[in-house]
Amino acid sequence: MSFSSVEVLGVPSVMGLLEERECAARQRVEALKAELREAEAAWERFVIARETVGEVLVEPRGGGDVLPVVVAGERPVQVAAAVPGSVVPYWQAGLAATVLAPDCWRIMEVLAGGSGTRGEAMDCRQLAAAVGLEPVPAKVEGVRSKARRLAARGWLADERPGLFSVPVVRADGS
Repeated sequence: MSFSSVEVLGVPSVMGLLEERECAARQRVEALKAELREAEAAWERFVIARETVGEVLVEPRGGGDVLPVVVAGERPVQVAAAVPGSVVPYWQAGLAATVLAPDCWRIMEVLAGGSGTRGEAMDCRQLAAAVGLEPVPAKVEGVRSKARRLAARGWLADERPGLFSVPVVRADGS
């Protein structure tokens, strides 16, 4: 006979009562965890659906029109319309950030001063929040990947590991 099951004069033991409450609490936690898993799965489906619809709506219709990018005093540069997932082109004079995929363009806009932070270097957590994403690891890593790709292609400066900014030469439009 265990200590927890001993009753004295018909009164349950304190340990027995605690074990009963612990068991009830454990069952409640398990039920809440299952409910949370279901809610997270539904939320992920909505996020994927929203992203897919966004990609479909941005895709060019009728064979991918080619848009000219014109800089004052220079000849037009032909650039295919950017869609989510587009390859990031190498930066060159005459290209505007509008040739980038929407996510990359938003990162450029934030760093160039579209959010009032002109010229400031930002880390990826700050960038994720500035472009409207929740600063959770998955979203921050997505922003980090895009920022690294933009830096490797000359669109951003990687001042210190993890800190990105628009190169000074282009921050004022030159």
